[in-house]
Amino acid sequence: MAAQLDDTDRRIIALLRADGRMSIRAVAERAHISRANAYSRLERLRDNGVIRGFTAVIDPEKYGTALSAYVSVSIEQHSWERFREYLRDIPEVDHAALVSGDVDLLLLVRVTDAAALRTFVLERLQRLPEVRSTQTMFILDEPPLR
Repeated sequence: MAAQLDDTDRRIIALLRADGRMSIRAVAERAHISRANAYSRLERLRDNGVIRGFTAVIDPEKYGTALSAYVSVSIEQHSWERFREYLRDIPEVDHAALVSGDVDLLLLVRVTDAAALRTFVLERLQRLPEVRSTQTMFILDEPPLR
């Protein structure tokens, strides 16, 4: 169920999406509200799960994971929950989504090079008993959107 958000809440969220390290004072100034109001709204947004946390946005190349790919995965029927547990322990998977269509999952994978991707897909992913098939699509460019 969606949380009840007003324009000020949405403005705070937009500010924090652009800069998650922004101080409460700066949020308040840019949202045109008091610091106390900004603080209480931020706490409410966190308590209600609208804001789940704050993360650092990493440049994959500078971090050493210059090769990125989407790997679509078809899994055995009724194995999503078991497969999800495997994903928690795989550091190469940056994002995972259960999707509709011809495949079951779409994984964003970040690795050092083609050899590491081959090892990940052929020796780790495809050897899981739940995996029926995979398809790999190399990411050629990732323009920043925010």
